[in-house]
Amino acid sequence: MPQTWRYNTVYYDHNYVTMKNAMEISAGEFKAKCLKLMDNVARTHEPLVITKHGKPIAMMVPVLPEPATQLFGYMAGTATVRGDVVAPLDVEWEAESEA
Repeated sequence: MPQTWRYNTVYYDHNYVTMKNAMEISAGEFKAKCLKLMDNVARTHEPLVITKHGKPIAMMVPVLPEPATQLFGYMAGTATVRGDVVAPLDVEWEAESEA
């Protein structure tokens, strides 16, 4: 598999990111070896730049798994109770007043 390793500057998430060791491959070769290259990107976590006539046209990047967070109880310990929350208030509510 002919591969070239270069420094490439690409757009990623609205910022410039310089990637070292990005593998480049021609579109024709990518088409022939797509599944094998996808497995390689997933295994090595290194991006793959696909070129047409020597110009980069697409980039395959690995999907990083998001850490599992539990929804229930994730804010436990972040609130504090100040005073008695059950005692009646001395202020008359507008809903209870006779207008």
